[in-house]
Amino acid sequence: MKKILCVLCVVGLTACTEGGLGDLSSFGDKASTVADTSNRDYYPDDQLIVSAKNQFKSKNYGRASTLFKRALEVAPSDPQALLGYAAASDMLRRFDQSDIAYRKLQPIIGNRIEFHNNYGYSMLLRGNLQVARKHFLAAYEIDPSNETAANNLEMLRNSVNYQKRSPGDLRGI
Repeated sequence: MKKILCVLCVVGLTACTEGGLGDLSSFGDKASTVADTSNRDYYPDDQLIVSAKNQFKSKNYGRASTLFKRALEVAPSDPQALLGYAAASDMLRRFDQSDIAYRKLQPIIGNRIEFHNNYGYSMLLRGNLQVARKHFLAAYEIDPSNETAANNLEMLRNSVNYQKRSPGDLRGI
């Protein structure tokens, strides 16, 4: 009688699961859904950064800013996300947002060429050419062979060579 009762219990349990006896788990899910994730990367949402960089390269700065911001919600101290968010905010002329990102970024990456190039470019966009020059020179001193640092200095030279006009010069046009 005990054997029959045990067999009925096993058959009853098997009927309750879709995969049979081998697919039981102590968590109530199928064993196949409780997969080992020990080989996963620490930051599985790297796709946000990749998508944001692609949007930035495509000059979709608003979408890039949104994606970088979402990446910062996942990892608030991620240097790539902070740098990308600051750059996208600069391109959108949201300097208040980029300043916040640069303040968080500076203690994390410190005196790196990426920081000086990006912050210098931000200052160039704002028209603060002296501070831009200081950061472009700092980036160039770190790595004189860096193409971006050399291009930024050239762009600064070209910006200085444009004619300066007072705000009232355009009234008659």
